[in-house]
Amino acid sequence: MAEPSVVDYLHAPSKHRGPLSWILSTDHKRIGILYLVTMSFFFSVAVFLGFLLRLELLTPGKTIVDPQIYNELFTLHGMIMIFLFIIPGLPAVFGNFMLPILIGAKDVSFPRLNLLSWWLFLSGGILAVVSLFLPGGPVDTGWTFYIPYSVRTNTTVIPAMTAAFILGFSSILTGINFITTIHRMRAPGMSWFRMPLFVWSLYATGWIQILATPILGITLLLVIIERLFGVGIFDPSLGGDPVLYQHLFWIYSHPAVYIMILPGMGVVSEIIPVFARRTIFGYKFIAFSSIAIAFFGSLVWAHHMFTVGMSDTGQFIFSLLTFLVSIPSAIKIFNWVATMYKGSIALEVPLLYVLAFIVQFSIGGFTGMMLGALSINIHVQDTAFVVGHFHYVMFGGAGFAAIAAIHYWFPKMFGKMYNKRQAIIGWALLTFGFQVLYFPMFVMGYKGMPRRYYDYLPQFQIYHQISTVGSWIVVLGLLIVLHNLITALRKGERAEMNPWGGVTLEWTVPSPPPVENFVTVPTVTTGAYDYSRYEKKA
Repeated sequence: MAEPSVVDYLHAPSKHRGPLSWILSTDHKRIGILYLVTMSFFFSVAVFLGFLLRLELLTPGKTIVDPQIYNELFTLHGMIMIFLFIIPGLPAVFGNFMLPILIGAKDVSFPRLNLLSWWLFLSGGILAVVSLFLPGGPVDTGWTFYIPYSVRTNTTVIPAMTAAFILGFSSILTGINFITTIHRMRAPGMSWFRMPLFVWSLYATGWIQILATPILGITLLLVIIERLFGVGIFDPSLGGDPVLYQHLFWIYSHPAVYIMILPGMGVVSEIIPVFARRTIFGYKFIAFSSIAIAFFGSLVWAHHMFTVGMSDTGQFIFSLLTFLVSIPSAIKIFNWVATMYKGSIALEVPLLYVLAFIVQFSIGGFTGMMLGALSINIHVQDTAFVVGHFHYVMFGGAGFAAIAAIHYWFPKMFGKMYNKRQAIIGWALLTFGFQVLYFPMFVMGYKGMPRRYYDYLPQFQIYHQISTVGSWIVVLGLLIVLHNLITALRKGERAEMNPWGGVTLEWTVPSPPPVENFVTVPTVTTGAYDYSRYEKKA
């Protein structure tokens, strides 16, 4: 019988049995899987709600739901996608599972705190679901909870905001845990500039989680107080200032965009060297650009607010900062492309998603710079153009990075291989459908189609029809991806320890990993991406 130290985490002995052995486990790998399962459920619900939204917009006027239900649908779609999938997604799932292994540690610094963060996440998610069935009906304010409507509507705003407040605590605890783990638990010889770039991205993300999330929590708490006690903080009818709410909300929510995208960039930085068989180009520039994105991304929040009556000086400063924050993102893209240049490219499924990520994130970035230009912003503010931009960055960027990560680390996490042919079909449908779904939004937004509108003029119908067909293709692609991965879990071929030929530490342990990751703590003697043997052959 194998020693307990080398039993894999999926079959580890526990004092609890059945589901309790998972939901009470402090093993970082099991907690990562718990996050994966719960987030997959919430993601599926949000995709279904988005599918209904696109179906409603297929024709002008009522197609399947009335205006009130439509408002509730897009609010729930946004809330679930933002707070229950995109923001916690990559850090909570792959950060939890891979971070200790990547730095040669046996677990995170605070295992019990790690489990508490998942319980808080689950509690916030359950409260958000329960709020749908409370008197007043589902919240209909949009995921931004904008004042003054949020203090006047009779829907379940307080439970929904309380759910977001609880989810914020989960995010803060995860950030504290990761930063402490990176500082205190690196293997012997793993200096800062020997760390994998995914770890650098989690480090930058952790600081945003700790410093920015409390601002959102306080803001939501103030709205709850205002609704309960009628205190005039944001409501103009009580002497409050609704623009103050926007400032506080976006001071958190724009850095939150980088909580969403930075770990995705870290995943891309892991995958490209492996399938290009090249040492990553400009390692230090990519590492420092993650810190720069976290810093500058915290200074540009008011570019969401150019139409609220801001001073000319304020508009100029925030427009300039918006252009500056694009520089570290461009550094990453140039370095990724340079890494692939003259590389021995192995066009595996994870790399296909990464290539789609680079193209789609670049489109999202360029359109974001257009929104940062004052003259264009005034024209397309609150139009479908902004919706297209947002989804190209979030779904085309962070979402595709998450799917790339699951295809890249799936063999390591579960010890099984998926069907490559099915995975490529899923990727092709998803990538093609994504363009059909979201690119028309740029055109109709520039032509004046407002976002969040239940109805529209006949001149926009063709764009909505194309976009809705795209949503069907995206859903089909997602179903194929999901079916392929679930089938692989049940009856996939056994994965090798290192199926991709990677050189970072996770590929030196068995698949799936042992309970404590390493039988002997490794000593690191080289950089994270030493592919010199491949480069010499090339």
